[in-house]
Amino acid sequence: MKRRAFLKFATMASASALAAPYVHAQSKKFSGITLRMNGFGGLWDETIIKTVVGPLEERTGMKIQFTPGSQSTELVKLIASRENPPYDIFQADSAYMVELLKNDLIEEFSERDIPSVKRILPGFQEYGNFGIPFAVSSVVPVYNSESVKQPLTSYSDIARPDLVGQVVLPAPTFDTTSLYLLGIAEENGGSISNMEPAYNVLADAKPNIVALAQATVAQLQMFQNQEASAGIFWDGRAYELRSKGVPMVTVVPPQGIYSINNYVTIVKGTKHPEAIHEFAEQFLSDKSMLGLPAAFRYAATTDVKLPDEYRQDLLYNSPERLSLRKNIDWNKWIADRNERIERVNKVLRS
Repeated sequence: MKRRAFLKFATMASASALAAPYVHAQSKKFSGITLRMNGFGGLWDETIIKTVVGPLEERTGMKIQFTPGSQSTELVKLIASRENPPYDIFQADSAYMVELLKNDLIEEFSERDIPSVKRILPGFQEYGNFGIPFAVSSVVPVYNSESVKQPLTSYSDIARPDLVGQVVLPAPTFDTTSLYLLGIAEENGGSISNMEPAYNVLADAKPNIVALAQATVAQLQMFQNQEASAGIFWDGRAYELRSKGVPMVTVVPPQGIYSINNYVTIVKGTKHPEAIHEFAEQFLSDKSMLGLPAAFRYAATTDVKLPDEYRQDLLYNSPERLSLRKNIDWNKWIADRNERIERVNKVLRS
């Protein structure tokens, strides 16, 4: 072969080799698309990036841009910029879903758009096809088994006389962490429309309560530093304490468990609804669905098979446990927020 012909052939072969991965990359369905999504920060976002975003980008070419922040702050931004929304996907818990729907900020989807929603277990789609639930966290009684010798069994046990100076509770400010008040009310003959029994128990518990924690991290530190040994806390955070060597026991109240779902929603005005449907499909896949249970031991929302090492720490790990999940009228609960805050403050300051 003449040198000129050989060089021409080598050049063409080299160009073909270089072009192959480029063509492959360009063939990915959503290459060039970046979806914007609010985040919660820390290990939560890291887990979603690792188990959902990474595989999705590898498979489809789609990218996800996270903006960590509080739900309340990001919701205000979304409301203020509804004509040019800052997000395509919005993460929200059960309570914030009420605000999203009230302000007409999110789109409904169908099973045709996201076929894997068929795998979501009954009871988790609190708002029908508005929002895809992907994780479940519960507000439950907890106690340090080294410091508290008699196990807690209910929300109302925070008033037991043997717990003087040992209890820390979430402040009543938030609609989610304050669900324990509803648990106490219903354990004592009350209801969401009759919270008086909860305030009576809270009055009895007053000598026990060392603090009302304004943030989850503050409460976690109190348990970790042994400034408190019992109270009401997130099930996933109790697992975090156990993983750090604190013998914090999660209690399953026999009369019911009060939980919230975390959702991803489709923001109205997004230019990429099909890409969001693909994102949701990835989130509902087995590999992605196991991410948050692995990191936090928060419950999954689908029929995914749970490894035994997760099951022992998951609150909802059987049909029997799932049957204890209480339905919550979120509209009513949110509407009564200010009254609850006022009553709790009055009881504990009197």
